[in-house]
Amino acid sequence: MRPDDLQSLTLPGSLSVRGDLVLVNTATPDVAADAYRGGLHAVSLAGGARRWTWAERDSAPRISPDGRWVAFLRADGPGAAPQLHVMPATGGDARRLTDLRLGAGAPAWSPDSRRLAFTARVPEAGRYGATPPAGGDAPTPEAEAPRHIQRLDYRLDDVGFTADRHPRLFTVDVLAEAPAPVELTDGAFKVGEPAWTADGSALVFVADRDLGAVETLYEDLYTVPADGGEPELLVQSPGQAGCPVALPDGGVLFYSTETDGVHTVARNTSVWRCSVGALTRLTEEESVDCERGSGPPVVVGDGVLVAVRNRGAVELRRVPLDGVELPLAELELLAGAEAEVKSFAADGDVVVAVVSRPDSPGEVVRVGGDVLTSFGAGVPLRPAVELTGSASDGYPVHGWLVLPEGEGPHPVVLAVHGGPFMYHGWGFFDEAQVYAGAGYAVVLPNPRGSAGYGQAHGQALVGAFGTVDVDDVLSLLDVALERPDLDADRVGVMGGSYGGFMTSWLAAHHGERFRAAWSERAVNAWDSFAGSSDIGWFFTDAYCGPGLEAQRAMSPLTYAEKVSMPFMVVHSEHDWRCPLEQAQRMFVALRRNGVEAEMLLFPGEGHELTRSGRPRHRKQRFDAVLEWWGRHLS
Repeated sequence: MRPDDLQSLTLPGSLSVRGDLVLVNTATPDVAADAYRGGLHAVSLAGGARRWTWAERDSAPRISPDGRWVAFLRADGPGAAPQLHVMPATGGDARRLTDLRLGAGAPAWSPDSRRLAFTARVPEAGRYGATPPAGGDAPTPEAEAPRHIQRLDYRLDDVGFTADRHPRLFTVDVLAEAPAPVELTDGAFKVGEPAWTADGSALVFVADRDLGAVETLYEDLYTVPADGGEPELLVQSPGQAGCPVALPDGGVLFYSTETDGVHTVARNTSVWRCSVGALTRLTEEESVDCERGSGPPVVVGDGVLVAVRNRGAVELRRVPLDGVELPLAELELLAGAEAEVKSFAADGDVVVAVVSRPDSPGEVVRVGGDVLTSFGAGVPLRPAVELTGSASDGYPVHGWLVLPEGEGPHPVVLAVHGGPFMYHGWGFFDEAQVYAGAGYAVVLPNPRGSAGYGQAHGQALVGAFGTVDVDDVLSLLDVALERPDLDADRVGVMGGSYGGFMTSWLAAHHGERFRAAWSERAVNAWDSFAGSSDIGWFFTDAYCGPGLEAQRAMSPLTYAEKVSMPFMVVHSEHDWRCPLEQAQRMFVALRRNGVEAEMLLFPGEGHELTRSGRPRHRKQRFDAVLEWWGRHLS
C-alpha cells in the first residue's frame, strides 16, 4: 500500500439489521477533494451489497423496530453539520428532520417506531455562528466575547470548548407533518448515549455524577420522561458508565469501569446489570475488557452480546444475562478470533458484524455463517505475523510483525501505539501497510500498560513510565531481529501520543539501537501536560503521581541532552490532548543541544490526525514519514 492508496480504502462502520434488511455505512478518504465520502449500503443475507443511498455523507443507519423506517445522519457537504433524516425502509426520498447549527448525533428509535431520540450540541447565544442575545449579526470567532472559565473540564480535543455548547437531549416525532425537535434537557450539563425504556415512556442517558455540578470522573445513568420533566438518577455507577440498554423488566444493562477517585486509568470495562435497585457485574474485571467503541450491549435471548478486547483481537462474546463476574474463558466466542469486531447488530437469531483483519479493512459477516460482503482496499495488503517472547524479567511479550515483499534483509521500523491503555492488534492498520509497502518491516509491540491482556497488565505502568514498558518493547524487537530477513543495523523508532513518549524515551536511553526517531503528538513533559492537556488535570496524577519530582523523572524532556540521533518532532497545531507546547519544548531542547532535529506541524488538526484528519494531511504525513525513513534507513 502506498500513500496514494489512502483513497482506495473503503471502511465500513456502524450496522443495523431488521428482518432481511442489513445496512452499513462506509467512509472513503478523497485526497483530491480533501474530504471523506460515504453512504449507506444494503447487504444481502444471501451475500453481496448494493448502494442504498447516493448522498456522499450518510452515516449511523438505524432501522425502526417495526422495520418500516430508516433513520440516519446526512451532511450536505464537506464541513457541514450532520442532520437527522428518515426514509422508508423500502427506499424512496429522505426527509430531513433537523436543522441544528452544530448538527445532530446518532438517533435511537422509540419502541413504537414513532419517535427518535438524539443528542445535539446547542451553542450559547453569540457563539459558533449563533445570534447574540441582543440580536444582530453573529460575531466571527475572533470577535466572540471572552470565555469565563471556572472548571477544569472546559475543553476536549477534536471538539473544542465544551461548557458553552453542552450536548442536550432531544426527541422528534417522525410521523408529524411538520416535525420539530423537543428539547428534554437545557444544556446545564452534558448528556450522551440515549436509550428508550422498554415501554417508551422515558429515556435513559449518561451524564456526569450529580449532573456535572462539579468536576468529576464518575458518569452515572439518569432517566427523564419522554414527554418532558426533571431528570432523575437511575443508577449510580462504580465508575464511568456508558451505552445503557433498557430491559423489559425495568432494569438496565450498561458498560462501566470501577474506579477510585482520580485513578481512572487502565481500568477494564465490565458489563453491569441493574434490576430492582440491585447492581450486578456480569463479567469479571480482570480478564474481560469490553470495547465500548464497537457498540452497546445487544440482548439476544437469555444472553447479551458484547465486544471484548483480548490479546490484540476484539472478539464478539456472549454473556449470560444471569451471569455474575464471569471470566473471559466462560464467555462463548462468536466472532473476531484473530480479528477485530468494529461493530455488530442483531435481530432475533440474525447477528451481523463488521470484522477487520490485517489484510482487510472490513468485512460484513453473518455470525455463525459466511462473509456477506467485503470492502477491500483495492490494493494488495500484507499479512501480520504474530510475535511472542519474554522480557528480561521473564514477563511474556506479545506483538506483531508486518513484512514487506521480498527476501530482505529489510530495514525495520519499531512502531509503538498510543494510550498507553490501547493496543496493536489483528485489525487493519493503514500505517503498517504503508510502511511495509515501502519496504520496511514493521514491529508492533503491546508492552505492559496496553489493553487486552488483563487489568493487571494495564495497571503495571501506573507510576512506572520508562521501566517495564521499555523492557517489553525492546524484548519484542529482539524477537523480531532474530529473523534473518530483518536488518538489525537499520532500525528506526516511531510512535504517536504515548508512542511518541516512548520514541523520545528510547532515543534518550537506548539511542545506540536506532538510526533515527519519529516522535509524534508526544507527551514529553508531564509537569506542563498537567495544566495544558484537556485530560491533564487528572491523567498526570493518575499515571505519574502529583509530585513534580516524579513527573519530571518520567518526562523524556528531562533527558533531552542524551539524544544524539536524527529526530523528527511531529505535531498538530490544534492538538489539545498533547498540546503543541509538548513538541515545541522538545524541539528547542534538541536543537540547542546540536541534534539534527526537525519539526513538522499540521495546521487545523487535532490529536486524531492519523486516524480521522483531513485526507490531504494524512497523505502528506505518509509522504513525509517515507521521506524521513528513506533518508535514514536506506
